[in-house]
Amino acid sequence: MSRSPSFSVKSELSLKPDPERMQRWVVAFCTIRFDLEQGQLIEDCYPPGCLTQDEELEVAYSSFPDSVSQHQNRSSIHDCIFFFRFQRHKNLPQGNVTPSEITEINDKITSSELTEEKLLKRSKSFSSSKGSRYFYGYVFNRQRHDERLKRGGEQKSLVILSHGPFSSVFRPLLQIMGPLYFDVGKKAIEHIASYVSIWPSPVPGKLMELPIGNAMLKVNLPPAHSLPLESGMLSEESAASVAPFLPYNQSIPQGLFHDSDLFGTFRGLLLQLWVLWELLLIGEPILVIAPTPPQCCEAVASLVSLIAPLLCSIDFRPYFTIHDPQFAHLNSLQEGDTFPPMVLGVTNLFFLKALRKIPHIVSVGSPAPNSNRVAFASRASSGKISGRPEGFGLQQLSLKFSPSSLLNVVKLRREGPLCLMTEHKEAIWSSYAATTKPDTSILNRLIDAGMSPRVEESMSVVNNEILRRHFLELTTNFLAPFGPYFRTTTPSEGSSPFVDPPTLPPFNANEFLSSLQARGVGKFLSKRMRSNWLDLYRRFLKGPNFMPWFQRRRAAAEQEQHRLWRQARMRTDIQQLIAKMSELESVDTFNAVERHLIQEIQEIQFVFTTFSTISILDKEL
Repeated sequence: MSRSPSFSVKSELSLKPDPERMQRWVVAFCTIRFDLEQGQLIEDCYPPGCLTQDEELEVAYSSFPDSVSQHQNRSSIHDCIFFFRFQRHKNLPQGNVTPSEITEINDKITSSELTEEKLLKRSKSFSSSKGSRYFYGYVFNRQRHDERLKRGGEQKSLVILSHGPFSSVFRPLLQIMGPLYFDVGKKAIEHIASYVSIWPSPVPGKLMELPIGNAMLKVNLPPAHSLPLESGMLSEESAASVAPFLPYNQSIPQGLFHDSDLFGTFRGLLLQLWVLWELLLIGEPILVIAPTPPQCCEAVASLVSLIAPLLCSIDFRPYFTIHDPQFAHLNSLQEGDTFPPMVLGVTNLFFLKALRKIPHIVSVGSPAPNSNRVAFASRASSGKISGRPEGFGLQQLSLKFSPSSLLNVVKLRREGPLCLMTEHKEAIWSSYAATTKPDTSILNRLIDAGMSPRVEESMSVVNNEILRRHFLELTTNFLAPFGPYFRTTTPSEGSSPFVDPPTLPPFNANEFLSSLQARGVGKFLSKRMRSNWLDLYRRFLKGPNFMPWFQRRRAAAEQEQHRLWRQARMRTDIQQLIAKMSELESVDTFNAVERHLIQEIQEIQFVFTTFSTISILDKEL
């Protein structure tokens, strides 16, 4: 991203906001202030009337650092950027439901249905936000200290509300828009909205250049296969775009939140990344605790990105508060109740007691030096990584074990996460026994940047690339055994492409596991997993991530096979083909050609009807 520090609002700007076109990226711009008498209040929402009253409340309550997590910052101005995610309150279709027992996948989608779906996606690549199940709020919060004011200061937030998880876009946009808004007020929102209105529609998985004043945002959007189906994004997918093989171009994002700082966030827990990878893979509920909302959000985003290119189907909340409507349900879970699969990021230590049923707790981040909670020891310098996987809560890259460090590990486990109430520590509390072994060769390649912030930032980029490459390779190798169920075919030489293409192999969980056990997991995983690796596949098949990913991959493979056979029919010399056939075969081929021609005509009519419907809806809007 390149931007000029002299960015300003020009009074002669001819651009005008177009709320309809703006909806492709932004649902609304909101400003919220904290009122001492009434609490969080939405001052302004542009465009007006686009949110329900419940949604306005949700945005307002999620747009401020939790009172318990705020540190005693005595500087005149303190800014921070974070984001949250919440479920919409309108009546929307239900999301993916994972059955308790995996059986054979239903393969009854016809070629014509796939083609109509494909053509619909082409006709309108980005649906309105009315179809999205979740909203993402990107917050620029400013706390201003002033002893003359009641309570010694004030705070206000600017929020960009979107239906897409585009942190790579809205974080740099807030870096421009936030200070501008506090300089010139509401005029800045109209100015930014004008530029967002002229942006082209989002193209998943592509590098996009988005003008904003005299700046240019150059951002990579997450790929289509990683976007939740209910996100409001409609985009064409092919089997090749989501194949479980390691891509050659590592600069292309492979999943959500590819720009999150994985290394910086989990630097104190590097040996536990493989445990966290497994927990995310099988969809276990995780509570992430951090001192501030930015640290909390970065941790949740990094965890979600850890399982790329797998579609993450569990609910994740980068910044969760007690005001969330789902909190009451989670807080009421009794002994024996199953905690729903989700990743919750929190800063309020009250959640340690309120959500006692959550089985895995991760504490990350460092409090500010002037925090009212005791700061933990600073991270140490370089060194080689020990191959031993223990070490919960160690803050160093140099993991040389000593009796004192082992005692600290035992003490942390014995005290439990409630010890965070008195002193913040980076640690993991979980009884889960991981199958995957930490790869110390990867950890030994990481670079310790020392104390210089500038060097630290550049080295984090290198370290993040190393870690992401490894976990991308780990996930793709884990998913590789499912490859045969998505393998497309083309007509063999000399055969008729007018017959129906063969169906993809049916899937049965028990047969898959038996076959996998017989042939083995492969060289890459066998060196990195313990002997009980088949249990991890069993957990994955029963977890919430498998079925949505498998069904989406299946549909993409069928769509790709339909395209290949259609392409083969178009290239076939029909006279030459019929000349080699018997009279009966010629009649069958004639009937098949007629059937395909009727289908093509119906598809053209469908496209025409779709465009006409969209045009009418656009006029009504």
